[in-house]
Amino acid sequence: MSKRLTIVIFDGSFKTTSFINRLAVGLSKQHDVYILGLNEVLSHKLQNVTYRSIGSNTNKLRFMLTSLILAFKSLRIPMLTNTFLYLIKGKRILLQKQNLNLVLDQLRPDIIHLQWPSVIPLFEDVLMVQQFPVVLSQRGYHINVRPFVNAENMQYLKEWFPKIAGFHSVSQAISKTGDMIYKAPNKLDGVIYTGLPLNRFPFRTLYKRHQPLKLISIGRSHWKKGFDDAILACKHLLDLEIPFTYTIVGGADDEQLLYMTHDLGLTGFVSLEPKCSQNEVYDKMNEADMLLMPSLEEGIANVAVEAMALGLPVISTTCGGMEELITNEETGWLIPLRSPLILAKAIIGLQKAPIETINEVRKQARLKIEQQHAEGLMITDMENLYEKTIGSFKN
Repeated sequence: MSKRLTIVIFDGSFKTTSFINRLAVGLSKQHDVYILGLNEVLSHKLQNVTYRSIGSNTNKLRFMLTSLILAFKSLRIPMLTNTFLYLIKGKRILLQKQNLNLVLDQLRPDIIHLQWPSVIPLFEDVLMVQQFPVVLSQRGYHINVRPFVNAENMQYLKEWFPKIAGFHSVSQAISKTGDMIYKAPNKLDGVIYTGLPLNRFPFRTLYKRHQPLKLISIGRSHWKKGFDDAILACKHLLDLEIPFTYTIVGGADDEQLLYMTHDLGLTGFVSLEPKCSQNEVYDKMNEADMLLMPSLEEGIANVAVEAMALGLPVISTTCGGMEELITNEETGWLIPLRSPLILAKAIIGLQKAPIETINEVRKQARLKIEQQHAEGLMITDMENLYEKTIGSFKN
């Protein structure tokens, strides 16, 4: 793409995910990138990316000041009048929408990229007017689960998805799920995988199994992560006297997991740890023997992509788009959902497999990441999607 674009990315707050951080930084090398958000406090901002607040959700004074400044700068009396009325009446959402529209009027973006369907309500005015093309990312729970368990949400998305100019799907699987919500002959939907700066993910050339085995899972404590199934698999390992330790990073203080660990006699074998920094996560990966992904729902899990890049063997369920990432016994190991016994057998299989076999899988996994998840490829594909979206929107 030769034209320099003004790109607005909206995630809800300034504290964005690793995917968005990498995307924003990569795009900023050729384009003007703005991250809009409801919370304007951020200790470490991305280089060459501009942040614009539309009002804090956590600090009333900052929200009021942001709103008044935006209204004054607009030089429009009706906006200033609305601001005072909304503040007096406590109309926070209406004021956030007004602030958003004022910022967009200032920036005049070529494209707006929304990261979650849950932020659509703030952009209803934008979508109704159809002044700027909007791309929406299809990812995770908001596409795979919520519309299918909440009829009101499904109806809402069916109403607003046709007004969105383009879609970004994180996997082929989630693209198909998105079509169950909204499908049209002219629907523009680009499957673009998360990209890694591979120079920051050195491949572990030497792989040596520990005794006992070091198993690890990483993620927020949520039913969709399937950590309870992994703990049940650990019970099978214990009964078979397979020496192991299992660490769940992000599982600290989860009462259900704590109870299961105690009830199944796994205290001392299963460790529930708090969230930690990204670098600490990578250190833990490099010290582990296997990453367990017992999830019930995923797009393509970033943690699995990162593990494969580093050379950590991955055992995953076949949920979501994981089969687009892992080919069983070639780039990792796949098991059915809700299968603790099969998971235990897969762990034992890796424990007994020749190191040469594991090393070949690890090498093929790294090659898969290089071919499908390189950061440069993600940036180029996203630029192409923006270009197609802008072109179709103008026509």
